[in-house]
Amino acid sequence: MRRWNGWGDDATGFPLPEGADAFLSRVAGPSEPPADAALADVVAAVEAGPPSRLPAHPLVSTDAEDRLRHARGQSLPDWVALRGGRVGRVPDGVARPADDADVRDLLRLAGSLGARVVPYGGGTSVLGQLDAPDGDAPWLSVDLGRMAGLARWDPTSGLATFGPGTAGPDVESSLAAVGRTLGHFPQSFELSTVGGWVATRSVGQQSIGYGRIDERFAGGTVEAPAGRLLLPPHPASAAGPDIRQLVLGSEGRLGIVTEAILRTSPLPEVERFGAVFFADWERGVEAVRELAGAELPLSMIRLSTPAETETNLALAGHARTMAALRAYLRVRGAGTGRAMAIVGVAGDRDVASVAAGVAFGILGRHGGIRVPRVGAEWRKNRFRTAYLRNALWDAGYAVDTLETAADWSAVPALLAGLAPAIRRTLAPVGERVHAFAHLSHVYPSGSSVYVTYVFRLASDPDETLRRWRTIKDAASRTVVDLGGTISHQHGVGRDHRAWLPAEKGALGIAAIEAVAAAFDPDGIMAPGVLVAGPERPAREATDA
Repeated sequence: MRRWNGWGDDATGFPLPEGADAFLSRVAGPSEPPADAALADVVAAVEAGPPSRLPAHPLVSTDAEDRLRHARGQSLPDWVALRGGRVGRVPDGVARPADDADVRDLLRLAGSLGARVVPYGGGTSVLGQLDAPDGDAPWLSVDLGRMAGLARWDPTSGLATFGPGTAGPDVESSLAAVGRTLGHFPQSFELSTVGGWVATRSVGQQSIGYGRIDERFAGGTVEAPAGRLLLPPHPASAAGPDIRQLVLGSEGRLGIVTEAILRTSPLPEVERFGAVFFADWERGVEAVRELAGAELPLSMIRLSTPAETETNLALAGHARTMAALRAYLRVRGAGTGRAMAIVGVAGDRDVASVAAGVAFGILGRHGGIRVPRVGAEWRKNRFRTAYLRNALWDAGYAVDTLETAADWSAVPALLAGLAPAIRRTLAPVGERVHAFAHLSHVYPSGSSVYVTYVFRLASDPDETLRRWRTIKDAASRTVVDLGGTISHQHGVGRDHRAWLPAEKGALGIAAIEAVAAAFDPDGIMAPGVLVAGPERPAREATDA
């Protein structure tokens, strides 16, 4: 069963390996396990709180636990709220439509009441997209889990039509049955859904080979308060602006994606991941930049900073094996400043073999030291490592991420400025922040920069939240000042909303608001997400 206050299935764990406690104590300080609220107590608080303001409806549940489980996503503020038992406002109801007609009925119901609507896919939002809408009107969480599965398969075009609530593993198993793959593997793959990928412009770990969801989303259907939007899956079109691009990244502000037509690829004959270590970061960056510019048919390139490389080795477990690896790398000239790269290839056996040979040849010319089995181990654990969030919290540490992207000329400044800016944030209160980064989703002209940071939980949840806000503000300011995008793959939500005007400009924000008003004239869809919208009063609820 899904954890109500953490990541993933409660039957799955990823415990901290031996030695992790000592490492974390050294880089962030010794910690104490927190005293988390119990599910029964938080449900009881919801039951004792304000009752649902929605009328009875056959598609809408007002069960207290159901409402609680749909009140938050997976951002650190969401975790602080749930673990501390300070959830705040919860949905007045949770709806589970089965088809487009149900969605239209629910939008009409919400419109008649002045209620707000928040689409809910896999619940993996990390930027506040699922939190209570701005204002205090009733709100309805629309869980799209019943609208799941492969609806249509076109073998001639290679187009697959999925319901928005289809989770990653179900996408891949459905396509594997017809010899195809989507190739979209974000770290949230096991829980996130097709509709969520489209709504947030998701990026998978193997985007070099398979493309972002932008490139995979061929068309589909959106049910908006103003009507239905049909997006034909033309392979290309010069018929004015591409309306698909308005839907991609719209984060629920325009309406609800009720079907997504996706471009698929043949299942690869082979898929391999290899690891290479560099003596220092500078050589690794030069190697990766050349590799990206070569535009080889690779599926993934990822380069970890020395801080992330050491953190990965410290949290990998297998103490004797890691000690032997460090000793081997030292002998080869890669000591404490080492940087690790992971390179993936997937596709036709012969093409993949040639691409891998050329790729590792380029890395080798820059001093890369190839180490067997490390890449395969990374692949095995690439979705399980998300469960480390649970283990770290239980040990007394908060962990969060942020990501950006910039052209190659700006990447060095981002890397030089971002992690140090984060590390300095909590010094005034005597706390340390362990921050580290990697390059991934590299492009010929630039790269994403993905930063992870760890700090101690405070005994007071409000203080933990204050520390997070201090870090988040400093990091976002640094990203904007150094020319990065405020979001490469997680979207905007509420947490990045204040920083979006710096990237879009006043005219760009006005255009987004105008589009939202065209699709949603009464402003019922996810108010406060992406851009602020005018607050409109709720109408008095009546029986329906």
